[in-house]
Amino acid sequence: MQLHPDGQATQRTVLDALEAKYPMLRGTIRDHGTQQRRPFVRFFACGEDLSHEPPDTLLPEMVANGAEPFFIIGAIAGG
Repeated sequence: MQLHPDGQATQRTVLDALEAKYPMLRGTIRDHGTQQRRPFVRFFACGEDLSHEPPDTLLPEMVANGAEPFFIIGAIAGG
């Protein structure tokens, strides 16, 4: 799926665009109040874990221009 975030491509603008297109996802990836990434959710792009990057850090150019995907992965835990 392709999203067209407002402004530059950052985690925040991508997640804002995703939640605008799919409102049922609000609160599942980020906390409603703090907008912080939920535990056990990870962000990846261009082979890198971007989960601990600040939300307004620019995403890699290859993601911004649509050549590479931005992955949102829910961690699977259990024994």
